[in-house]
Amino acid sequence: MRAVVLIEPGPVENLKLADLPVPEPEPGWVRIRVKAFGINRSELHTRLGLAVGVTFPRVPGIEAVGVVDAAPGSDLEPGQQVAAMMGGMGRQFDGGYAEYTVVPRSTVVPFSSDLPWEVLGQVPETLQTAYGSLTTGLDLRQGQSLLIRGGTSGVGFAAAALARDMGATVFATSRSRDRLAALAERGVDHPLLDDGDVAAQVRAIVPEGVQAALELVGTPTLPDTLAATAVHGTVCFTGMLSNQWTVPDFYPIGYLPAGVRLTAYGGEASDLPTAVLQRFLDQIASGELSLGPATVYRMEEIQRAHDDLEHNRVFGKLVVLTS
Repeated sequence: MRAVVLIEPGPVENLKLADLPVPEPEPGWVRIRVKAFGINRSELHTRLGLAVGVTFPRVPGIEAVGVVDAAPGSDLEPGQQVAAMMGGMGRQFDGGYAEYTVVPRSTVVPFSSDLPWEVLGQVPETLQTAYGSLTTGLDLRQGQSLLIRGGTSGVGFAAAALARDMGATVFATSRSRDRLAALAERGVDHPLLDDGDVAAQVRAIVPEGVQAALELVGTPTLPDTLAATAVHGTVCFTGMLSNQWTVPDFYPIGYLPAGVRLTAYGGEASDLPTAVLQRFLDQIASGELSLGPATVYRMEEIQRAHDDLEHNRVFGKLVVLTS
């Protein structure tokens, strides 16, 4: 089979397209014929040597979509459409950047859809992260206001779609004025140009601040996101588009505005119920929900795809088709 192998941490040239044996699944594991996989910041962190506990060489990839090829001792049948994500994929064992991947059953979520694979490839980890952030992280409710910091990321677009479907008023940011129209086209009520002082823009519209905020950029923008949030509102720290995720010399009393709650979210496949995935896919198919834009690559273009991600040349989700 063809697979992308990360020889060792470093530049994009360390991602090599190679021929590897098709892996054999043990009982309780599932071999998936991969049709598409998303590219995530997590894999960028692995390539840059920022991930902990990864051995090399390694096939990266924390997610994939495809069909079951073999599933000994499992409830899954060959030919079943599935998504796989997290659980050590691409770090503790080889991940989704391949024509076949073998993963634990616990990482697999079955579904049924006629959507093309390049669309399905956008969904698993993006939806899991957005859904978990809004529900577990923020407990978002109908009628509340939500700020998405980093709105033109794949998770940002998914979170906006879910939040609108939940009945929230959505604010979302982009650092590029040219991308604000894409937010508006997908139902964002208040697209905001991120000039570093988003809190002032938010409070010009809702003086008390938003009731919920999803931080996808990282620690550089977190103080401003906290400042945009109302007393008794909640900020969920989920993303690190900036590649910065720690706060030096964190002093909570001086850092957190009085009465504003700060939480975080990082989930697994088990945090995305099958029914939620299926409903989301059905709503995309019916036109009720709209995903953000995707840039689609072939496996031979993996170096270019990683370079585009690292340098923020494209927005929305990056998806690779295996054939």
